[in-house]
Amino acid sequence: MPKKARDPQKNENYHLRTRLIHGSADNTKWDYDHHVVPPISSSTTYRLNSTHRGVQGFLEFGADEAGAPRHAPIYIYDRLDEPTRGMLEENLATAEGGETAVCFATGMAAISAVFGVTVKQHEEIVAHQVLYGCTYSLLTNWLPRAGITTRFVDLMNPNSLNEVLNEQTRVVYFETPINPTLQLIDIARVRRLVDQANKGRKVPIRIIVDNTFATPYCQRPLEHGADIVVHSLTKDIGGFGTDMGGAVIAPHDLHGLLMYYRKDFGGVLTSKSAWAFLVYGLPTLATRMVNQQKSAQKIAQFLDQHPLVAQVSYPGLEHYPQRELALRQMTDDRGRFAPGSVLHFTLKKEEGGNRHAEAFIDYIAEHSYTITLAVSLGHTKTLIENPYGMTHAAVPEERKLALGIEPGGIRLAVGLEDWRDLISDLDQALTHVSQLS
Repeated sequence: MPKKARDPQKNENYHLRTRLIHGSADNTKWDYDHHVVPPISSSTTYRLNSTHRGVQGFLEFGADEAGAPRHAPIYIYDRLDEPTRGMLEENLATAEGGETAVCFATGMAAISAVFGVTVKQHEEIVAHQVLYGCTYSLLTNWLPRAGITTRFVDLMNPNSLNEVLNEQTRVVYFETPINPTLQLIDIARVRRLVDQANKGRKVPIRIIVDNTFATPYCQRPLEHGADIVVHSLTKDIGGFGTDMGGAVIAPHDLHGLLMYYRKDFGGVLTSKSAWAFLVYGLPTLATRMVNQQKSAQKIAQFLDQHPLVAQVSYPGLEHYPQRELALRQMTDDRGRFAPGSVLHFTLKKEEGGNRHAEAFIDYIAEHSYTITLAVSLGHTKTLIENPYGMTHAAVPEERKLALGIEPGGIRLAVGLEDWRDLISDLDQALTHVSQLS
């Protein structure tokens, strides 16, 4: 019996928090209307009842969604496409307000794919000067082998774009908030400058934003002028630290290329991980972010007033240097300020240089009940790490120092614990440090 289509316009009238739970109103990937929880597909290959059907499936694979058939896809092999992942992709596109989404095995697989379909040999990427360490390594160690170069500029001063954009530029890429400094880049301003540069160009420059730190709950870059959004699903969208994944939310014209890239390079998100993101991650994102932001705000204010803390970077603080931009750009779908759940801070330096920061983190690792020394973020548990020596280890030391990534910097990704307990453990660690002098 064919699936009875629901009105695809209905969900547009509901708030994002509701749409993250119920997803696309007119799912075409699988008839699961009788399941309250979508089923999980767990098959690497699919039975075909005729050669014709197999041929038709290969012909339709990767078709531009704008002209794709409205019947359910003909599934052939998991690496090409499968229904659970397809349902997640529809819901991710809905969450970001994009036309299509394609999921990958990790966030870095998604970032690699988005460059793979937008840039080719002898073309250039313009990127912000501070990036996640593995992204920096991809741009400086691996893409040059394919003849792709990257120019690093300070996009916090978007006028610097005018000095580097040329006929070979295909992409402007950045994170906002920036990992790990929590600074912001004005997406709308970058859009205006790129629009000026695109006048008369045969191949327009695309703006790609890594929205992992903010999530679509706190910021939707496409609304501000980005062309493409990338995510590490492993982080807040996943939320529980159990599965790895990545996603690209893009215009229709890149859907087929992204699907073929994933098929050929093999960075495919497993159906089991896709099911976890679909059933546990996205539906709880809004609830988790509301709680985590509340705690992050309390913690940022506590640290900001502590005599041993030199500096706190968190968009929610009133004296945050880019406060006006934060209020305008980091909002939920109802326009309410949503500064996120990650903060970065440094301790005051003593004679031992940054030894106090190391002692602080080590004390947390050994004695804290509520805070875990571990990389990643967006977990139910609060995680602490030293970006200089850990997540940004791939960035050369002299470059980190020049860009303000300090050896004593501390990144705190707030989880779901009671904020009072988190502050208590932080206070104990700071007391320990104060006794070292």
